[in-house]
Amino acid sequence: MKNSTDRMLTRIKSVYMFIYENGTVSTQELVDEFGMTPRTIQRDLNVLAYNGLVKSTRRGKWTTTNKKVKLSS
Repeated sequence: MKNSTDRMLTRIKSVYMFIYENGTVSTQELVDEFGMTPRTIQRDLNVLAYNGLVKSTRRGKWTTTNKKVKLSS
C-alpha cells in the first residue's frame, strides 16, 4: 500500500482504539487527543461507522459497537 494509505489506516485504527479504551467520547475529545481538524476526525469516524465499528449515541458522541474486530499491526 502507499504511504498515505498506511498513514490513514494507522490513524483510523488509533481513533478506534481510543474510543474503545475510553468508552463514549466526543468528537472534540478526538480532535484534542490527535491534534487533527474536526473534518479529518469526522471523515475517520464516517469510515468506522460505515464499517459498523462505531456509532453515534447522540450528536457529537461516539462509542464502539459490539462488532468483533481483529487488530493486527
